Amino acid sequence: MHNTAEFIIYIRYFLLGLLGLSFLIQMFYYLLYYFRVVFYRRAPQLKKYPVSVIICARNEAENLKKNLPSILEQKHENFEVIVVNDCSTDHTDEVLGVYLKKYKKLRTTSISPDQKFTHGKKLAVTVGVKGAKNEWLVLTDADCYAPSDQWLNRMQENFTDKTEIVLGYGGYDTGKGLLNAYIRYDTVVIAMQYFSYALAGKPYMGVGRNLAYRKSLFFKNKGFASHYGLASGDDDLFVNETATKGNLAVEFSHESHTRSEPEKKWSEWFAKKKRHFSTAGRYKSIHYFLLGLEPLSRFMFYFIFAFLLITDIFVLYAAIIAAARLLIQLIIVKLVMRRMKERKLLLWVIIFDIISLFINFNLYLATSFRSKKSRWK
Repeated sequence: MHNTAEFIIYIRYFLLGLLGLSFLIQMFYYLLYYFRVVFYRRAPQLKKYPVSVIICARNEAENLKKNLPSILEQKHENFEVIVVNDCSTDHTDEVLGVYLKKYKKLRTTSISPDQKFTHGKKLAVTVGVKGAKNEWLVLTDADCYAPSDQWLNRMQENFTDKTEIVLGYGGYDTGKGLLNAYIRYDTVVIAMQYFSYALAGKPYMGVGRNLAYRKSLFFKNKGFASHYGLASGDDDLFVNETATKGNLAVEFSHESHTRSEPEKKWSEWFAKKKRHFSTAGRYKSIHYFLLGLEPLSRFMFYFIFAFLLITDIFVLYAAIIAAARLLIQLIIVKLVMRRMKERKLLLWVIIFDIISLFINFNLYLATSFRSKKSRWK
């Protein structure tokens, strides 16, 4: 009986210790990494570079009609916009034809369908890169628009002789409903991760909705040769392969953002996330470890905290630790959301912080068994 009582005491202290360990790991991310986004400031470069904007489109006529003017009407001194019409069967040609007459900065090229050969978005990006006149490329999607006419100016303020990649922020329009809130939450949290890792000298990804890099870097890396067969990776895997502490810059001022209309159905969003998750296994080992440790420590924290509350073990200590984590989390996430101009999300943070563990785990399992066949976007 005496030994049993001692064992139970040891178990209780062990669980409290695990809670403290998971708390410390969480603070490692929030205070060592995520906090960098809050305090980051940059000195804009005054040198001007000509820019080529590349947009790949497959059956995006309505999006191009709605969004393309915001790209073509940028106030940058010297830029071109290349739209790659990739096997579209809608009225994309007609939309581009109208804009070609209106905007001198617009150039287009088309890829014709081939019954013997199927391809993904990476071929369209490669065609756009090869057709670009300028060394600096800025990539975005047909379903994206630039809320500010200073988008290109803010992005190019990071271009230097040493810089080869600039990571931008691509957010989503604010709407109603749980799905809209979760998509925007998921987007800002991912941005908080890849911006903070980049600022810490461990860049691992960017988003194709708002990404800039040098044409010479693309060819030096042989484009997407190492992962051409994957449906995704034209943005994150390319950055993962080519970005270093010395050749990368980040840009997330409000005027530099792009925006998109988010999915309306959970099934559509899940399908897109599965494609994105399919590239995670190709990340460098250090990135894979860091990205996996955070949700693992978060799950451990919530699980042990709930267990201690239910079993009435060290409730006061557990509550103090949980309150400290929540306070730090809310402060940092709120400040990051302000920098990304994301509103009406803070109250969702607590709920989504837990739910996302299960959603992302299911997405990870789903991508482990899905087909590797190349698909467009």
